Amino acid sequence: MKRYASFFSGIMMGALVGATLALLFAPTSGEELRFQIQDQSMRVQQDVKHAAAERRVELEEQLAALRAPRKPTGSVELPQ
Repeated sequence: MKRYASFFSGIMMGALVGATLALLFAPTSGEELRFQIQDQSMRVQQDVKHAAAERRVELEEQLAALRAPRKPTGSVELPQ
């Protein structure tokens, strides 16, 4: 879980730094810049949704494995 939190915080920090640098060095008009910011924020949102969906699938698989009946290990079957 800690790995995913670190990954998510890295994405957010990278997006923030990238957006800040884009604002500082962009030779574009305000309207075009706003469009680029909106586009980038939508991409980040889609990336986060995609990562969350992948994680959900992983967790559902783990849950199904935990719920599945297990055979006892190391048990000795007695003859009938």
